[in-house]
Amino acid sequence: MELAAPSPPRSPWQWLYGAAHALRRRWHRGRAARLPRPVVSVGNLSWGGSGKTPMVAAIAAHLRDGGRRVAILSRGYGRRGGPGVRLVSDGEGPLLGPMLAGDEPVLLAGDLPGVAVVVGADRARAGRHALERLGKAPDVFLLDDGFSHLALERDLDLLLFPAADPFAGGRLLPGGRLREPLASSARADAAILTGYGELDRTAAGAALARALRPYGFRGAGFAAGMAPEQPRFVTTAPGPGQAGSGKPVPPGSRALLVSGIARPRSFRDTVERLGFPVADHLVFPDHHEYPDASLAKIARRFHESGATVVMATGKDRVKLQGRLELPLAEVPIRAAPAPELFVWLDERLAEIAAGGSSR
Repeated sequence: MELAAPSPPRSPWQWLYGAAHALRRRWHRGRAARLPRPVVSVGNLSWGGSGKTPMVAAIAAHLRDGGRRVAILSRGYGRRGGPGVRLVSDGEGPLLGPMLAGDEPVLLAGDLPGVAVVVGADRARAGRHALERLGKAPDVFLLDDGFSHLALERDLDLLLFPAADPFAGGRLLPGGRLREPLASSARADAAILTGYGELDRTAAGAALARALRPYGFRGAGFAAGMAPEQPRFVTTAPGPGQAGSGKPVPPGSRALLVSGIARPRSFRDTVERLGFPVADHLVFPDHHEYPDASLAKIARRFHESGATVVMATGKDRVKLQGRLELPLAEVPIRAAPAPELFVWLDERLAEIAAGGSSR
């Protein structure tokens, strides 16, 4: 397998935008806060749709199952109620709803028993909050969507690239879809190609690392599959410790799809690959809050389309659960990283625990 990264853009605007990123990194160097536990960041260079939430869940579950106490630190994008720090889960399920915590933190809190979740714009403060408030202090912090969050030092940076569009055209905003230049990959310790379907994870990871070498990347390359699970009906209202899923949706059920995500087409493709006919697809903006008007639109389209079930992504489900008087089902997505990634991660964390450098 081969991947080819685009040549660096020659536009003056792109150069200026890249220079601004370099100045920002330089300003934070020496000023970033440090937590007294290892910090592992999971992030990306493009805007949305790289599989960060499933990857964070997979890494957190691996670390938890290996005997480590894990706390996820998230900004809590889209939450209301001010910029303060909030404990979303102490490991016993979600304590807050998506309006106060954000959709992805609530999803992670429900899917990861034994893993704490804390949200706050100031991730260092959120980490200190976890150390002070949790009954058992975390052994390791996972920084969700943290690559561009330079105010907190991290020990390992994992950078995700979606296989469908790994390099986002190679251009920064406003002419492209990158939030940072590809040269920023030089700061990462590992690059991970994420994608659906059949993926030779060993070959794909090596190909990604080779493609990034001209940009200064010297870390390890890995790959992770993204696998949908059988859609299941949501049968309970959201609450602490409640998974919210019931019986599997019968094969052949006509589905009204509802999604407020960065890549809605990938959600539709997933449902169709699972063998469910799509009666209609309502697409909302990423992180949509689903006010009453949106709920009414969903109900109207459900009856007009002849659908028998509303299917949603996990982060949409947490905002619709208990509010939609229609048969609602979630299509869970799980990340399946190459085993080599977890071997590498455990070795790096062991080096850090022994007092060595990860870089």
